[in-house]
Amino acid sequence: QVQLVESGGGLVQAGGSLGLSCAASGGTFSTYTTGWFRQAPEKEREFVAGINAYYGGVTDYLDSVKGRFTISRDNAKNTVYLQMNSLRPEDTAVYYCAAHLGSGIYRDFKDYNYWGQGTQVTVSS
Repeated sequence: QVQLVESGGGLVQAGGSLGLSCAASGGTFSTYTTGWFRQAPEKEREFVAGINAYYGGVTDYLDSVKGRFTISRDNAKNTVYLQMNSLRPEDTAVYYCAAHLGSGIYRDFKDYNYWGQGTQVTVSS
């Protein structure tokens, strides 16, 4: 069973950048597909980006973040990253790291078994 801890959130002006990290412990991290989700107030949790298990050769992104966000993983450090550039006010949300055992990047949060506590990202206009 893997435990996830996010870090790196904060306040940034529109057009700025932030990098999020998700550190995993308690499992063989390379065998978990990992995703980033976000939830804004009064909105449903939505898929942002995902990276498949093992070598992370497959990624997927929400259309509105394509070209601006990049997900990556370092299995040696048991960490997955989300680099966010050209941030917009509509990117403001609590960002969560999630994982499930095995391959397959799913966009439904219900398909992920393990979750971090979340980190706040606020983009001011």
